[in-house]
Amino acid sequence: MKLGILSGYSGRNMDLGIEKIQAAEDMGYESVWTAEAYGSDAVTPAAWILANTKKMKVGTAIMQMPARTPACTAMTAMTLNQLSNGRFIVGLGASGPQVVEGWHGVAYGRPITRTREYIEILRMIMAREGKAEYEGYHYNLPYDGEDGTGLGKPLKSILQADTSIPIYTASITNTGLATSAELADGVFPVWMNPDRYDVFEPSISKGLKKADKTLMDFDIAPFVTCILGDDVDFCRAPVKANMALYIGGMGARDKNFYNDYAKALGFEDAAIKIQDLFLAGKKDEAAAAVPDELVDATHLVGPKEKIVERLQAWKSAGEKGHVGNMLIGAGQREALELVASEML
Repeated sequence: MKLGILSGYSGRNMDLGIEKIQAAEDMGYESVWTAEAYGSDAVTPAAWILANTKKMKVGTAIMQMPARTPACTAMTAMTLNQLSNGRFIVGLGASGPQVVEGWHGVAYGRPITRTREYIEILRMIMAREGKAEYEGYHYNLPYDGEDGTGLGKPLKSILQADTSIPIYTASITNTGLATSAELADGVFPVWMNPDRYDVFEPSISKGLKKADKTLMDFDIAPFVTCILGDDVDFCRAPVKANMALYIGGMGARDKNFYNDYAKALGFEDAAIKIQDLFLAGKKDEAAAAVPDELVDATHLVGPKEKIVERLQAWKSAGEKGHVGNMLIGAGQREALELVASEML
């Protein structure tokens, strides 16, 4: 089992907590992951962290695909990988229509199709076996739209070929997981119950089979919040608020992937109740409706003894190949130390 930490994205002011990241590096954490929404971007902090660490890998969880062309992401990845001596990881996601169309001003399109085209173009550019030419639904190289000049020509990256850069995607849907298993090197589930790999297994196996790969070739790297404290309810509270936002408010009533995912994990009645409350504007009540059992199954919260006990399930999942990386979100250095002491 490998460990990473989640840096996330900033609030009003940038504060990466570089000292905590450097401390995690000394503890044995292998990677750190940046993020973006519609404030700080994911790439600039990644570059900053790479410049201020020695051996940690730095990935983006995630870069919003509609915000950048595949060629731009390939340029970024290849540049950072060279500057860091091979420590950069590409993490991609479709984001959501509110951000994509409201903030970036482009069509949300077909997220699975975009993911496939994006990864295929990235790998083509990084391999540098020929000039970049591609015909797809979202991307055409060279561009051949009616509003173009017609002067575009196929090009090859000036940088040397680099096929070593891992590519991850964020997904929890059946089609998304299958696509990731087929095309990518790993996937970020937003949460995961380490005892319920069966929720992912059919989709991941389908994608692996299509690519003639095995689970040994694919990394499942869930986000895991860790909050250490004697008051379990107090530790659960921020996790419940976050899960209520996703289960209740990330999408329309009849199209919320996180709501569907909570149901698949065995919490159908709770998922319906959380969504009803959240969409009615009752966010506190929605958070309170998140079952303790769901939080405890997917995150690490409470006293040391409780966390240590739950880590046994994660160890077992790692031994079975169901989890390759735990990406820990923790504001407390002692929480990071506890997980490292038990898992490394």
